[in-house]
Amino acid sequence: MNLPGIEYLSLGLGIVLFLAGLWGIIHQKNIIKIIISFSVLDTSIHLILVSIGYMRNRTAPIIDSAVSKTDAASQVVDPLPQALVLTAIVIGVGITALMLTYALKLFNEKGTLEIDKFKSLKW
Repeated sequence: MNLPGIEYLSLGLGIVLFLAGLWGIIHQKNIIKIIISFSVLDTSIHLILVSIGYMRNRTAPIIDSAVSKTDAASQVVDPLPQALVLTAIVIGVGITALMLTYALKLFNEKGTLEIDKFKSLKW
């Protein structure tokens, strides 16, 4: 099934998720909600990168019987965006774990996760 414009749908969804994540980071006061918004923003960037790297009527970048060896470059999708997204997912999980650890430490020391309650680092 070859739907026209499916790559534009995923690109549009990525942009909407990006804006929702950015709004959550800016407007939320709870640290856990900010971390969740960061994860939504991170996922939207992955979706945008994969949508931009998509090429219609091409196959996976695996040289096998489906791809002729003489003209493989014009028959396969560029694997670089996929590799970048895979690496970014791993880095994003590490950063999310670090942020959650920091939030847990803040909660243990201050007893709250509301940003407005933290006055020690403000001017």
